[in-house]
Amino acid sequence: MLGLLRELDPKAAFLHWIDEGDAADLRFSGNGKDARWALDGLDGVDIVVQPDEPRWKRLFVADMDSTIIGQECIDELADYAGLKEKVARITERAMQGELDFPGALRERVRLLAGLDETELKRCLNERVRVTAGAETLVQTMRAGGSSCLLVSGGFLSFAEPVARTVGFDRVRANRLVFAGGKLSGEVGDPIVDGIAKRDALIEARDGLGLKAEDVLAVGDGANDKLMVEEAGLGIAFRAKPALIEVADAELRHHGLDALLWVQGVRRRDWFRK
Repeated sequence: MLGLLRELDPKAAFLHWIDEGDAADLRFSGNGKDARWALDGLDGVDIVVQPDEPRWKRLFVADMDSTIIGQECIDELADYAGLKEKVARITERAMQGELDFPGALRERVRLLAGLDETELKRCLNERVRVTAGAETLVQTMRAGGSSCLLVSGGFLSFAEPVARTVGFDRVRANRLVFAGGKLSGEVGDPIVDGIAKRDALIEARDGLGLKAEDVLAVGDGANDKLMVEEAGLGIAFRAKPALIEVADAELRHHGLDALLWVQGVRRRDWFRK
């Protein structure tokens, strides 16, 4: 790895292990994007190129579906209505950036009209699983004084309980409309889309009096692009190409707790239950 960096900067150097054998800091001078692409593709290695300071981020903003949790909630919910394959096809196209997100969301929710409210709780309990490392990341950042915002193009019915489980102190997501204990097929306004995600980040950042470089954001789909670009450090997690193209770095191999190494935090200082 150091040899590849020295092709860009002959003075590139190994600084120290954060956790020996697992995470290390290297230092180099030059263009960060050049370094990222020079090192990209190393087998089993995730690379994050960033300035020396500020290392610790005081605001963490995360997408929920396929990021903080491993599922797309609307796809799993559609399975209870026998429509998973149809809904999942629309979801995939929306996450790739091929469809207008608000329109795709309304189309999918209309397909679920009549589904009983109890099925949402059943789906949450049976299908939704927190991504490896998410709770450790959020709880460690909260313990260090950072604010953590979960912002989702999904639904408050899932986002609020997930936020409580993981430890987020703020939540922004879409509101499903119910009639007589069943889904009406409508979504409350305003829709939380890519623009709303970015705006939620800016609102939280400005409310805390922070600068862009104090913010870490992570997501997986095209509707996370604006949010990830707005953050001082924007991470693509197991992401679609549309997001990888604009993110500062990509996590392909490690869990979300690796973002603590990115911030210089040794494993011995990570949150443990």
